[in-house]
Amino acid sequence: MHSIARCALHSCKVPKDLSTVTHRDAAGENPEAVGVDARIVDTIWKSVEALYRTGVHPGIQISVRHRGEQILHRAIGHASGNGPDDPADTPKVAMTTDTPVCYFSASKAVTALLMHMLVEQGLVNLMDPVSYYCPEFATNGKRTITVHQILSHRGGIPAIPTETPIDVLWDKDEVWRLLCEARAVEVNGSKVAYHAITGGYVLQRVLEKVTGDTIENYLDKHLRQPMGMKWFTYGVQPENLHELATNYATGPTPRFPVSWIVNRALGGDIATVEQVTNDPRFQEAVIPAGNLCGTAEEIGRFFQMMLNGGVWNGQRICRDYDSPRHSAVRLVTD
Repeated sequence: MHSIARCALHSCKVPKDLSTVTHRDAAGENPEAVGVDARIVDTIWKSVEALYRTGVHPGIQISVRHRGEQILHRAIGHASGNGPDDPADTPKVAMTTDTPVCYFSASKAVTALLMHMLVEQGLVNLMDPVSYYCPEFATNGKRTITVHQILSHRGGIPAIPTETPIDVLWDKDEVWRLLCEARAVEVNGSKVAYHAITGGYVLQRVLEKVTGDTIENYLDKHLRQPMGMKWFTYGVQPENLHELATNYATGPTPRFPVSWIVNRALGGDIATVEQVTNDPRFQEAVIPAGNLCGTAEEIGRFFQMMLNGGVWNGQRICRDYDSPRHSAVRLVTD
């Protein structure tokens, strides 16, 4: 009965003894430092275990911070080898707190901050048209679309043409050509339409034009190195692909209208998205709106820095955008 249910729900196999698939960074958990009772941490973890028992998530990695201190840092399940369609003899790789995963659309928050750093440096004004920095973008009536509109999903170019081959996703010059040739659905920012991947390519082009450097190097110099990240890169290097967690589409196959929503948001059905995101070419590419990779602790570190007003370990990473002095420029993400 359990195997039948797993097939119907398209879920992974869950062992009875969860301790056999649990990884804990005990040294990285310091609830007592901020007055958090250990029983509260246990309650949170029991909720994670309950979620894992559903079989919907082959692996879960979690980092919880309170008042700047990490109070829970654990992982459960597998990074690969225990997907719904994996044969029983597939080698299983444990999920640990050090396993890099793809952040998908959480990448947008990081890329957005890079744009605001350009504002700090006087290299970009968010209210300028994209075409001010990249004149070729003005084609087909897009001359007035601003950087701010792209950041806030109001840029009018939410998707690349549906007939575009998947291979184009890791060819930034070809993607840019298509975006320049595209005719926007609107240009005045009046309509919100989720720019799943297109906005990231536009922001990348602007950043690289004004800095004369790659977005990878800029991220490395201004965020990754100053914050001591091990991963936190767009994609991963070929020699590290074996460490990256595999992506699995789980749960019942979406039906209309859910399937229509998924296709509209992701640009393809869920099975295609699984296939594409596990393609080494995607995993090695630079896709600023969708393939930043790192650990739960690292993305938590990033957001903790933002909560700290742009400071990490006493070092200023960026301005405090919530202060009255800088209220005219707000961080816009998805």
